[in-house]
Amino acid sequence: MRIVSFGFQTWGRKTLQALLDSGHEVVLAVTHPASAQSYKAIWSDSVEELARAHGIPVHLTERADAETIDLVKRAEPDIIVVNSWYTWMPPELYNLPPHGTLNLHDSLLPRFTGFSPVLWALISGATEFGLTVHRMDEQLDTGDILVQHRLPIGPKATGTELVLAGMELIPGAIREALDALESGTAVWRPQDKSQRTYFHKRSERDSRIDWRTTAVDLERFVRALSEPYPRAFSFYRGAKVEILHAEISEAGYGGTPGRVIVQEGGGVVVCGPDAHRGNGKGLLIKRVRTADGVEHAGAEFFSGGGYLTDAPE
Repeated sequence: MRIVSFGFQTWGRKTLQALLDSGHEVVLAVTHPASAQSYKAIWSDSVEELARAHGIPVHLTERADAETIDLVKRAEPDIIVVNSWYTWMPPELYNLPPHGTLNLHDSLLPRFTGFSPVLWALISGATEFGLTVHRMDEQLDTGDILVQHRLPIGPKATGTELVLAGMELIPGAIREALDALESGTAVWRPQDKSQRTYFHKRSERDSRIDWRTTAVDLERFVRALSEPYPRAFSFYRGAKVEILHAEISEAGYGGTPGRVIVQEGGGVVVCGPDAHRGNGKGLLIKRVRTADGVEHAGAEFFSGGGYLTDAPE
């Protein structure tokens, strides 16, 4: 089959590589220009570089405009395959090939549509995640499902580990989807729209710790925001502090949410919600990083007690 690839960042590059390895003909690669924007600069392996290395025509664009549509028409694809494309695609484009357009989304649709689905899945307490190959339609990540591969979310997994594991699903999912289409054995499964959840783009503010959240949730939050993502942070004595490693306290603690109260297990415990009754666990902070880039052991850094706050005080 003749394939046009739309993709960006490492997800797009891995998808293009999988298409190249599939034995089908990639006739055009459409990708975004490199960007220094926060989340676009993460996992920034180049689709353009890989395409040019294999002699594939490349079209760089921020959006699927009239020029893009014309180039795709002239490429005469049997199918379009999309992964990590940041802007809207019109029906005129995604309905153009005989087999339509396949989109790869790193969640178990219809759950976690939208942006940064792997991080949101871990933050939300999901027990599994995965990769879905579905038909593109008029809404975001809502089309009929062709292929879905699942992975568990382990109790100590970080967001980075899960993202990397999810990327490894791409070649197998691509191969299965293309084989089904080429052989005429594709079975499409409509999504249950009533089960859909949508998550917005993440920004720096979304990494700020809310001390009214339970220690169980906060421990997952810290694990989800692992390097190279913007780390979980709070403010201590007026300065921003990133929380690099944390666990759940063994004992329950009482007091005021955000209060640094006691050392335990090589770290320092910070009170969470319902702390005035002493009914909950605290967040045991093991390691932090200050604005100068220096890392500190939690017990030493917070030895003077005090409060962690939502904003400088």
